[in-house]
Amino acid sequence: MAKVTDAVAALALPIVEEAGCTLWDVEYVKEAGEWFLRVYIDRTGGVDIDCCEAVSRPLSDALDEADPIQGSYTFEVSSAGLDRALKKPAHFAACLGKSVDVHFYRPVDGRKELTGTLTGYEDGAVLVDGVRFEKNDVAQVRLHVEF
Repeated sequence: MAKVTDAVAALALPIVEEAGCTLWDVEYVKEAGEWFLRVYIDRTGGVDIDCCEAVSRPLSDALDEADPIQGSYTFEVSSAGLDRALKKPAHFAACLGKSVDVHFYRPVDGRKELTGTLTGYEDGAVLVDGVRFEKNDVAQVRLHVEF
């Protein structure tokens, strides 16, 4: 699916930037038997419904014209969210020093998850509070939201 997401990201980038936003991520996933194409955007000061609409309408037209996806899917544009997933090296670099929630595939030191400060990212390994967790142990990293 990487080729679909890459093609959509290439189409989306100029549209997202023209709307005054940044492209955070593109997902193409199957859930409950249905395909979903999700474009996550970000903007200093936050993303509102007007931002999503400013991206959604022209990007939908561009997708219809380019037709990079075979078959039907549900198309969504939304904010990356306060608890956004960190997936790319640029995401980790932008979030150094911030509090993150790390979820593991299997317990590490008896824990399936932990919260701490993101102190580094090296070749897929995540450093939290100076402790290195290898890529094959980490299922997901998200920004921590304190309520």
